[in-house]
Amino acid sequence: MPIAPLRKRPRAAGFRSVIFTVVGGFLLLPAASHAQSMRTAAPVTTPALNWALIPMPREIQERAPLSLSHGVGVSTPSREPQDAFAVKDLIAALKERGIHAQEGHRGRVNIILLRQDTNMAERVLARAHVTFNAAMHDQGYVLLTEGNRCYDIAATSAGLYYGAQTIKQLVVPGGPGRNSQPILRGVLIRDWPAMKYRGQDDDLSRGPVPTLAFQEHQLKVLSEYKVNVYSPYFENTLAYPKNPLAAPPGGAMTPSDVAKLVRYARRYHVTIIPEQEAFGHLNHVLTFDIYSQLAETPHGSVLAPVQPGSLQLIQQWFTQIASMFPGPFIHIGADETFDLGRGQTKTLVQKEGLDAVYIDFLKQIHQALAPLHKRILFWGDIAMHSPQLVKTLPKDMIAVPWVYSPQPQGYRKWIAPYVDAGMETWVAPGISNWRRVYPDFNVGFSNIQRFVADGQRFGATGELNTVWNDFGEGLFNLDWYGALYGAAAGWQSGPADIPQFENSFGQVFHGDTTGKINLAQQKLMAAQRALETVGLAADTDHMFWVDPWSPEGQQISAKFLPVVYTVRTDAEQAIILIDEARTEGNLREPQALDAVEMAARRLDFLGYKFEAAQQIAEEYNRAYWEQKDPTGKEDVGYELGSISGVDGQCQNIRDGYGLIRQLYRQAWLNENRPYWLDNVMAHYALAQQFWIERGDQFAALQHQWYQTHTLPTPEDVGLPLLPGTVPQAASSAQPQISSLHGGR
Repeated sequence: MPIAPLRKRPRAAGFRSVIFTVVGGFLLLPAASHAQSMRTAAPVTTPALNWALIPMPREIQERAPLSLSHGVGVSTPSREPQDAFAVKDLIAALKERGIHAQEGHRGRVNIILLRQDTNMAERVLARAHVTFNAAMHDQGYVLLTEGNRCYDIAATSAGLYYGAQTIKQLVVPGGPGRNSQPILRGVLIRDWPAMKYRGQDDDLSRGPVPTLAFQEHQLKVLSEYKVNVYSPYFENTLAYPKNPLAAPPGGAMTPSDVAKLVRYARRYHVTIIPEQEAFGHLNHVLTFDIYSQLAETPHGSVLAPVQPGSLQLIQQWFTQIASMFPGPFIHIGADETFDLGRGQTKTLVQKEGLDAVYIDFLKQIHQALAPLHKRILFWGDIAMHSPQLVKTLPKDMIAVPWVYSPQPQGYRKWIAPYVDAGMETWVAPGISNWRRVYPDFNVGFSNIQRFVADGQRFGATGELNTVWNDFGEGLFNLDWYGALYGAAAGWQSGPADIPQFENSFGQVFHGDTTGKINLAQQKLMAAQRALETVGLAADTDHMFWVDPWSPEGQQISAKFLPVVYTVRTDAEQAIILIDEARTEGNLREPQALDAVEMAARRLDFLGYKFEAAQQIAEEYNRAYWEQKDPTGKEDVGYELGSISGVDGQCQNIRDGYGLIRQLYRQAWLNENRPYWLDNVMAHYALAQQFWIERGDQFAALQHQWYQTHTLPTPEDVGLPLLPGTVPQAASSAQPQISSLHGGR
């Protein structure tokens, strides 16, 4: 007999009313409209926001809280090793929060993990009038507090583990005051995932390669938010014993690393799906002359399907992958094959068509890898344009369509070609971390929310949330906000409520009860929105390095300066809020906070660089025109000194790069191997050298002024001529060149 929805159950003494339920598969918030489930600029206050939970359970009733001041006993009668591990993991989490917890029944409060088919579980569920349905079997759970006990009931070890993760989030500090004690919020929860597979793709091939210790940390944390797939992305950073050439020493996962990570992941119910690019994105392999004959274009990025050696190399790679990764899936990539048809396959493409050649090679790969008995994932961005050809692909392949921008008309066109062809389909949104000083979660959240909801609606069974490290500067410790929202979106049914997530993040992830971490994230998102209004949010990493006096820099400056005050003050307030939150509480994930603070400083400094460059240009222009004004000559030395002297603008920019260089280096080493770090540090060194030389240049001009009372034109020293600084008497004789403000 199926469970009656919790909202229909009579209230018991001491219960509060139900605030969540499921109707037609969608989570309903009685005090929140459907519009509030989408992103809104202002915070939304509903009863739902009182629950700091990620993901939010499908059905939840609140019961009387349980005081944890006299300790907690955690136990399970199950003899399954994974159930025993869930007990130990929960005890460790409670101890980390200062709660006396031990295995067994010796606490005033007892948490008991029960398999659903045991007599005790059946009695507990019967008293609560709660039963399981088929959808709950594999990963669902029931949490139920009764007296001084909390029962975690599930049909599988995965379900018990996920219930235990929710228990961790239900543990909150008591009220204010010295004698405050933590409590366990009393609940009746029935919960199960909307999508069977909820994954995080992790780019290991564009610079950062995490340490094994950090990858283990990633897996543990992601599993706490019910992520069950981790997919490391490889182009050349998996070390193959039989193909050792391409993997950089010290910058690749070794078979030993893989074996340890696979064992670690199994405990946390995480399947590792290795992605080795097997068609495009192989430039780091094809630059070696041993492999050059396999390249579609000389030293390009795409394997040539017409070369027999291409398929042989793929077979060699994935045979070794299959021996390292025991899971049921492998991912062959196959996205962005831009070179295809431009070189060795040009004649074939002209004869058969680009899409046909592409699809045929996917079929060849499938056939070649069939002896490995793995299900093959591939990116869906190319094949989706030929839905009739998609129908010819083997039905056991898994398509992973991706698109990373908000789509007002929805995402059906990315999903339908595969679902309609009878193929299992996973959707792949992105958190918009690439090419940004700090991820643009305004874009990322919108993309994740709608793409995953449409995936659920149109039949996708999985989600593979993505981060990418274009230019090699991305840090995963900056990505947790988007990774956890992706976890919530894949588990929850329908569009995952963004304000509810934003109001939960700081408390759940960092243990911050002040709300200041949440507000800091809001400030950084506000800074990104300001950049979005002027079209500059998508490539702030490039802006961080660009010379503001170059032609491109002047174009950026004209857009940036009108909003720079907003961007800087939002970033600065975020830094202050993070510091205040640290002071007021012993926060979890301190290295992630270090990275966020560093990124906020990068964003703030980015604004300062353009402000200072404008000030330098204005000051030098004034000095240049004042040299011809008898009443202004005494100010020329001052203007030049404010550019190049101690505390001058050039030194300030140099110092800003220097400080962030140190903070960035430490943030990198907190999660990554030293490999590639020097490539990023070289950028900082060059930037510092650039501004040192600029300062020396203006210092020399100051000396020239004192000796000759002459100065070269602004253009001669690499600066724009600014009409606004031209004295009235001289301005009519000078050309009117647009200023860095775009002529304003």
